[in-house]
Amino acid sequence: MSSPENESPVNPLPPVVVALFLLVIGIEAALWLGGRGLVGGPGAVGWRLEAVQRYAFSGPIFDWMLENNHWPFEHVMRFVTYPFVHASFTQAVFSGAMLLALGKMVGDVFSQLATLAVFMLSCVVGALAYGLFLSTPVPLMGAFPGVYGLIGAFTYLMWLRLGVLGEQQARAFSLIGFLMGIQLVFGILFGSQPDWVADVGGFAAGFALSFLVSPGGWSRLRARLRHK
Repeated sequence: MSSPENESPVNPLPPVVVALFLLVIGIEAALWLGGRGLVGGPGAVGWRLEAVQRYAFSGPIFDWMLENNHWPFEHVMRFVTYPFVHASFTQAVFSGAMLLALGKMVGDVFSQLATLAVFMLSCVVGALAYGLFLSTPVPLMGAFPGVYGLIGAFTYLMWLRLGVLGEQQARAFSLIGFLMGIQLVFGILFGSQPDWVADVGGFAAGFALSFLVSPGGWSRLRARLRHK
């Protein structure tokens, strides 16, 4: 057994969360520095616009793929590339900070693969919700749908814990209710942004996926179905 003196006072972050964070921040750092002409030469000023055009999720392109039943890789990949392209440095920093916080809480319980699956599949479902329920030329970008997926996974863990303690499980949804309330207030004050639809889709995906990918999740779900 290791002695308390040799233990780190800070619990390490799950490696998959660190990798996702570094990918988000690394790409943003390149775009930010390029936009200010500090790297990449004169052409780097347009890196962010080029990244948005090539990697952000586009509703009109999604509609075109649906109508023609044609799915070229250069557009399908947008479902998993848009989380790593942000509209601004501020958006990237906020999403990165939330990714670390929520990823830590979920990754300490879920496996590395499960944590990655929740984040990425929530991004995919968020983009699907954005494309199916909205008709807007505004591209979807940023890691928030994946972060909301982690919020969904955290909500699932709280929901289980409250059930074990015999307390009201609806309390587990207080965090998502608070965040949606903040978005509503900001929407009223400054005008709503359509990406909240992707955030809700990401949350729902993260919560639902947790029934399958959490430790013992599939066995627990099968036992509940048999009980019913």
